[in-house]
Amino acid sequence: MDYQKLFETNISGESVKAWKAQGKKALGLICCHVPVEIFDALEIMPVRLRATGTTESPDGDTWMSTFSCSFARGLLQYWLDGTYDFLDGIVTSDGCMMSARAYDNAEHVDKTRNTGRFFCQIGAPRIYGELEHKFYMNELRDLIAKLEEFSGNKLTDLKLKASIEKHNEIRRLIKKVNDLRLEKTPVISGSDALKIMLSSTNCSTDEYIELLKAFLADAKNRAPITDKRARLMIIGSALDNAGYLDVIEENGGLFVADDLCYGSKPFNHVMEIDEKDLLGSLAKYYLTRIVCPRMMDNRVALQKSIVDTCREYGVQGVVYQKLQYCECWGGESLYLEPDLKAAGIPMLTLEREEHLANAGQLAIRAEAFIEMIEN
Repeated sequence: MDYQKLFETNISGESVKAWKAQGKKALGLICCHVPVEIFDALEIMPVRLRATGTTESPDGDTWMSTFSCSFARGLLQYWLDGTYDFLDGIVTSDGCMMSARAYDNAEHVDKTRNTGRFFCQIGAPRIYGELEHKFYMNELRDLIAKLEEFSGNKLTDLKLKASIEKHNEIRRLIKKVNDLRLEKTPVISGSDALKIMLSSTNCSTDEYIELLKAFLADAKNRAPITDKRARLMIIGSALDNAGYLDVIEENGGLFVADDLCYGSKPFNHVMEIDEKDLLGSLAKYYLTRIVCPRMMDNRVALQKSIVDTCREYGVQGVVYQKLQYCECWGGESLYLEPDLKAAGIPMLTLEREEHLANAGQLAIRAEAFIEMIEN
């Protein structure tokens, strides 16, 4: 099977259109706190929205403040200019203020245009406990009721369990991809690994599983990467542009690990399920897995997981990239840097925009950082 689609980072509606040709629905998701398993169980294709490739966002800038991050403005730009016209609506959680404003404006404009598309926002608590679990469960029940009416399908435990098992299979396959990066001379670059994970937004679940299997079956035939000078990890804001990794890897770095919500983070842990309470298992998983600093009660665990990953993957330096005006990752380096310093791991902090317009400056800083690691 040809798996080259895994490395295509353009936003493509090809798989969505094929899905919808069967009389099914497809919805865009903002933020990784919306359970994709529910959508697949109802035969709705979940598509995580991206801003990849935006060079300017005139429509997004009109509707949002320029103090909003360029990623959120890029999402809105693609919604307003028709890039995502193949979708039937948007579902989001209150992941961060910027993406929530992108959702609000998209919904408002669609209502004024009378498009009839589906919009729904759920609340995701920022701490986890018994009360928060119950609240999130009620949010999911409300979402399910709306999606059942929208799709014409009924959610059953049997369907939900099958969907969870499929997504757990994806998580196991992504772990095998990341295990390739443990090697002294990996057969996959950090840029290609990120592209593989980004491509999940261009595929149906079944298609993605088959593509991952095909890639892993052929991985032994890939040439090892032997010309890099430093093993790196990249962390920080929502990064859906592998070009940033390309620039650094072209200057001698090799990203052997990441802590990105468009990268490994959503796939890092297999969901444990209680067959007597599948929805409760789903709620616990999405509120307790470590994905980003939006959760206020797992900050220490987040920092520890980054340091532990550095040790496991032999990381020699961390690249901390943050979008300008990023609510979640804007100041996290102040908490993380002492832990990395104690572990003897230097950190390069980069402030960036969605559009990679300063590749030359980035290359200079990357070269200096890698030289520092070597010395």
